[in-house]
Amino acid sequence: MVAISFLGDLLQSITERGRGLIGLGRGDVARLGVPDLVRLCEDLISRRGEASGVALARMILDRYATYSAEERQDFLSRVARDFGADHGAVDAAIAAYRKAPSRAALGQLHEAAEPRSQELIRRLNLARDGTVALVRMREDLFALRSALSRREEPDPALLDAVESLDRDFEHLFASWFNRGFLILRRIDWTTPAHILEKIIRYEAVHAISGWDDLRRRIEPPDRRCFAFFHPALVDEPLIFVEVALTGAIASAIAPILADERRPLASREATTAIFYSISNCQRGLAGVTFGNFLIKQVVEDLCREMPALKTFVTLSPVPGFRSWLDRERRADAPQGLTREDAETLRLLDEPDWHADKAKAEAVRKALLPAAAYYFLRAKTARGKPVDPVARFHLGNGARLERLNHLGDVSPKGLAQAHGLMVNYLYDLGAIEKNHETYANLGTVSASMAVNRELRQNLPPARSVVLAEA
Repeated sequence: MVAISFLGDLLQSITERGRGLIGLGRGDVARLGVPDLVRLCEDLISRRGEASGVALARMILDRYATYSAEERQDFLSRVARDFGADHGAVDAAIAAYRKAPSRAALGQLHEAAEPRSQELIRRLNLARDGTVALVRMREDLFALRSALSRREEPDPALLDAVESLDRDFEHLFASWFNRGFLILRRIDWTTPAHILEKIIRYEAVHAISGWDDLRRRIEPPDRRCFAFFHPALVDEPLIFVEVALTGAIASAIAPILADERRPLASREATTAIFYSISNCQRGLAGVTFGNFLIKQVVEDLCREMPALKTFVTLSPVPGFRSWLDRERRADAPQGLTREDAETLRLLDEPDWHADKAKAEAVRKALLPAAAYYFLRAKTARGKPVDPVARFHLGNGARLERLNHLGDVSPKGLAQAHGLMVNYLYDLGAIEKNHETYANLGTVSASMAVNRELRQNLPPARSVVLAEA
């Protein structure tokens, strides 16, 4: 922390000295319009001086931060359009490589093909707190892309340029936020309050209602919370996971989150349940953290508690209800027999889950449909349609159990008719499961899940959707 503070002070000193080299005062910067700021970006990537470059990067980011949402979108649109690759240089590099192929010529081609926006992003990152500002800037880029897509007459060239700029951000962030820079910290009741506040705010799976709820999740001896941090975002968690230490695999979330429960002594725990994983920085979408986080936490827990033998999730199924409702409306539904489709009309009745007879009838029809959803329903790229399934299966987990009415909260019923699932991280089979999933698209699943699948159903059709 002292080293980071010293580096920040050094960058601030360089920035102050650099202002004099640029000839722009704070008042001048405050009057810069969007076209002026774009011209400063051109100046930034053409400069060679370190001091003036740091100062200019900070000025650009400071002025950008004062813009309205409309001005930010205008700025990002101009950068996307104007900071692409130099096509003339690309053509010349291609010709040179064809004339005399060599590693040097290939390197020159690679350099020519790189969009100027990548160099702009790199140089903006020189500023103090530049990384944080760029993560927030990418969030603005998402808003711009969404706005362009919603237009009645979208501009294909601009949309393509914006998507290319987003790929530049993702490419650079993947390097800046690689596993070697990530720091794993345990979150407990002694963690600084400003970080705990962010844990409450960023929780995306099971909302934390306040400080008392947070305390129940991180203070008892049978609860753990871990988060990844990055030196450039010192007090900003990137992703965190909440863990319940139990004596068996849980099938429902309510007992884990219950206000009144008797904590288990950590020495008695045999099972670690990962029941919530939340990404905190929207601007880092597409940069992989979760697989590293789970594996690191498993290693740490094994060192702390050698008695732990089972590592499993209790996961939501965010795509299930929309898929099931779509199949129920279809003329030729997939994954459902005619009898199951008829039974599942009970789902349209209010509070069906509170009636034992109705809930049992739904269970008998819904679990086979869920097995089909996980084992047969695929995207156009041959992967499971459920995003959480793609994440855990891609990490080498096995689909272990389908849990009817695992989450009867309004959110759980709305996104999956109450269904939750367990993914098992079998330490001896993770690599094999990962390889078969990555190379063959095979979903590793327990016998219990496979037995739920109805036989003689038609093959699944592909679903076209964006895959995270």
